[in-house]
Amino acid sequence: MELKDIVAINGKPGLYEIKAQSKGGIIVESLIDSKRFPITVTHNISALNEIAIYTYEEEIPLRIVLKGIGEKESGKEAISHKESGTILTSYFREILPDFDEERVYTSNIKKVLQWYNLLASKSFDFTAIKEAEEETEEA
Repeated sequence: MELKDIVAINGKPGLYEIKAQSKGGIIVESLIDSKRFPITVTHNISALNEIAIYTYEEEIPLRIVLKGIGEKESGKEAISHKESGTILTSYFREILPDFDEERVYTSNIKKVLQWYNLLASKSFDFTAIKEAEEETEEA
């Protein structure tokens, strides 16, 4: 499983892994319950490696944030996304000290931690993210 194959689907909980191409779109598999289903062009999907987090100076790719959480937690699950907003914000500040608090809401932090914990529960290799980033830059 690579980060470039993981997507979030607007209106559907959790994350999905792209499994195959179909005539009308793609086939995805839920990381929560392993059910497979087709996604068409009418669905709004976001690839995790295309998402970025606002900081005061630039946008930091989500993969760098996930890698940072993975290093902090040694690949294990992080704090729950159900913690209070204050706890979530201070935890996120440890990972990304200069995130833009006016444009990155508590709901965004919850989603990032929820996604991280889901990937960690599936034994995702966060140390491999750097190599994927280098390949992306070369391409």
